[in-house]
Amino acid sequence: MIEGLTDWRGKTFASVRKAILAADPQIVEEWKWMGSPVWYRDGIIAVGNAHKGKVKLTFSHGAKLADPDQLFNAGLGGGTWRAIDFLEGDKVNSSALKRLIRTAIAYNQAKSTKKAPAGARPKATKRTKEP
Repeated sequence: MIEGLTDWRGKTFASVRKAILAADPQIVEEWKWMGSPVWYRDGIIAVGNAHKGKVKLTFSHGAKLADPDQLFNAGLGGGTWRAIDFLEGDKVNSSALKRLIRTAIAYNQAKSTKKAPAGARPKATKRTKEP
């Protein structure tokens, strides 16, 4: 799909993809939803799409992520998703994007870790008496 984008969007999308995959070697990339790349690590990180005038990278939990480099520039009013719209002429800040990807991974890992309440004991297993 990216190779089929012969204008500036193809180069931009390829740069975004390269930065995402370089952020963590355990990231899984799948192509879903009518040809959109989806990147996972302990949950969805982001979805990429090429539109007529932009390349959009949408983070599934973007509203929960710290963004000190202020990469998010779309979906800022939403309660869950945040996005980065890359327009023609925009440069991909690979190091800032990698930091944001790693922040999203850390968020996914933290929300998937279920902690036992303090003082909780594991359930006892039922034992049968031997004859």
